[in-house]
Parts: sequence; C-alpha cells; structure tokens
Amino acid sequence: MSDVKINVIENVLQANDAVARENRRRLDAVGVLAINLMSAPGSGKTSLLEKTIPALTPSQPCAVLVGDLQTTRDAERLAGMAAQVTQINTGSGCHLTAAQVSAGLDSLKLKGLDFLFIENVGNMVCPAAFDLGEHLRVALLSVPEGDDKVAKYPTLFQPADAILLTKVDLIGVLDFQRQRVYEDLSRINARAPLIELSAKTGLGLDRWLTWLREQRQARVVTS
Repeated sequence: MSDVKINVIENVLQANDAVARENRRRLDAVGVLAINLMSAPGSGKTSLLEKTIPALTPSQPCAVLVGDLQTTRDAERLAGMAAQVTQINTGSGCHLTAAQVSAGLDSLKLKGLDFLFIENVGNMVCPAAFDLGEHLRVALLSVPEGDDKVAKYPTLFQPADAILLTKVDLIGVLDFQRQRVYEDLSRINARAPLIELSAKTGLGLDRWLTWLREQRQARVVTS
C-alpha cells in the first residue's frame, strides 16, 4: 500500500472519529447508553433485540438504529417493541459510519431514553474499524458460523466489551467445540465476559440483561 493510500485511510478515520466524539457527547448530555452490536450476517442481532427490548421496557426505554445495505425488514420487526426505531440503509457500504449515526440521532428523541442499540451492518471486518460514538461494543458469534471465527477475525473480538455466543441450542446438532472459542478469547480478549445464550430457548438472556443493567447503572454513577 502506497503512502498516499495510507494517508487517505488515516484521514477518513480521523474525520469519522471527530463525528463519533460529537455523537458520544450528545448521548452523554441526555444520559443515553449506546451499544454497538457487531457480527456476521445471520448471527441473531435482531432476534436478540426482540427478546432484550421487551425485557427492559417500559422501565428502561430503548431506541434502535438499524444498519443494513437494503430493506427495512429488521426495523419493521423491532418497530412495535422499541420506543423508537430508525433504519439506516448504507447501499453498498459494509458498515455504519459516525456520520450516518449522527443523522440517525437527529431522527430520534433522545431525552428520556436509557439505551440506544446500534445494530451494525452484518460484517466481521469493517465495522470494528469505525467508532460510531457508542459507549460499549458487543460482538456476536453464532454457533452455525463455526468455532474458529474468533481466531480468524480477531479485530472484531479484541475491542469488544462483551461477547455473545448465540444460538447455543444448536451446539448438540452441529460440530461446534465451545472450548476452542474460550481458548482463543483467552489470548485475544480475556477482559470481556463471554455470555452463552439462545434467543429461541431463553438460555443466558438473564445474564445478558443483568450485564446491560449493570453497565447502565455504572454509566449513571459515573455521570
């Protein structure tokens, strides 16, 4: 890669980070905790939110920014559950940017919300490089994707504040070695909790909800 290409990439990231800092300032000003959900397509981000949001509301109102290349299908699934939902279609973009999230924030009434979930575009590489102004990053890995993905895509899992192993109800059906995931994470990211869950059976959802509420309380105390 030439120096010119490196400079262009650095300039893009610096511009994005500047907008991300402003996004975070806006969220902090109204006490909203933003969580960036990142994973491959089909890992269960929307299904997870379908279980999470009703469990948090009405005592802890939630909004969602949904990122996809096309369609509004995921936003439609969440529209009756979250207090507010905004769809962001990226066209050919493989990740959300801070500028797109900023526009999404403009469409929301932030005051009075406890949580903002940002459902990033399904991709295991690009989203990890872009700060959106979130406070926490959560990486999802589903059992059908295979037990080697943590080692293959470390940039997704290294900065995560929590890691969710989803669709664990399929472990008995598929050839999946969960110990391999634990071992890889011990080398890549030992600080983030690994939560095994199934949106279908409800296994692990209580632990996930407890983690969310703890992070929210910690943010309130810090503020």
